[in-house]
Amino acid sequence: MNIFRFENPEFLYALILMPVLLLIWLILIKTQKKSWAKYGDINLINKLMPKLSYKRKNWRFVIYTIALTSLIIALANPQLGSKLEKVKRKGIDMIIAIDISNSMLAEDIKPNRLSRSKRAISKLVDNLQGDRIGIIVFAGSAYTQLPITTDYSAAKMFLSTVSTDYISTQGTSIAAAIDMGRQTFENEAKENKNTERNKAIIVITDGEDHEEGAIEQAKEAAKEGIKIYTIGMGTQKGAPIPNIKNGRRLGYKKDKEGHTIISRFNEGLLQSIAEEGDGIYVRANNSKSGLKLILDQINMLNKTEIETQTFKDYESRFQIFVAISLVLLIVELLISERKSKFNISKLFDKN
Repeated sequence: MNIFRFENPEFLYALILMPVLLLIWLILIKTQKKSWAKYGDINLINKLMPKLSYKRKNWRFVIYTIALTSLIIALANPQLGSKLEKVKRKGIDMIIAIDISNSMLAEDIKPNRLSRSKRAISKLVDNLQGDRIGIIVFAGSAYTQLPITTDYSAAKMFLSTVSTDYISTQGTSIAAAIDMGRQTFENEAKENKNTERNKAIIVITDGEDHEEGAIEQAKEAAKEGIKIYTIGMGTQKGAPIPNIKNGRRLGYKKDKEGHTIISRFNEGLLQSIAEEGDGIYVRANNSKSGLKLILDQINMLNKTEIETQTFKDYESRFQIFVAISLVLLIVELLISERKSKFNISKLFDKN
């Protein structure tokens, strides 16, 4: 059994340039034809330049584009995992439920509540040893961003993409997040036939809950052996909510009367949720996120041995794509735009 991955997937973003190159090429061709049209009929001009081959010119562009695409893939370094090993680790199962409602863009915690939350979670993942982690995002509704896994690299990758645009239903339903976490643990237990692991849900939110039932969900979770920890992102003073569209700030959100909305977190609710969920509540500020304190508490729990399967050896395959790119670039150089008796480009005139 093999698994495929890219060691440096960020280079794949360069593939966006391919459609741009095609557009530029088409514009250049069109501009050239318009320029020649000024001197007379195009068909007559073509007869005056019989050795010029448009087909070859187009083939050179196609080959160059494929070569460039292959080079980009080579830079991303495609790899195959060739050695599957069973690794036994001791840890717990934890789910991080992160609030992505618009109020999490408030900047009373720098740079804003959501960005600070993501940074804190990323640091927490770096400190995990054997624990399994899942990610749930929620606003007016909740859904699983990452199923429970020991693949910490995947966790950080999925975390980096989290934004307030993920859920169209705005609001803040902590109850939905906890309920989704409970369902995830239940499904995981059915699949693995193991209910002995300690479980925890860490809810990171500003606490502006617009729905009811969060405390009841915390109680039910505690009965199922799931501890609920809460982190309050925000300050007592609060802050306005930026109105951002297409990456640009267009002022701040206002109510129906035209007043700027100030987002303040509900500390009392978060304390109650943690208390009923047999966990602890921590308030974040500009110097501390609170996740370290919660992780220390989690590390005090009994950790169950977990058997996981991981690919230990990955073999790079970038050489194949480098070779393809070099061969194509050599072919592209050998293709002349002018017709001649002895030229590799004669192969392309037949098409």
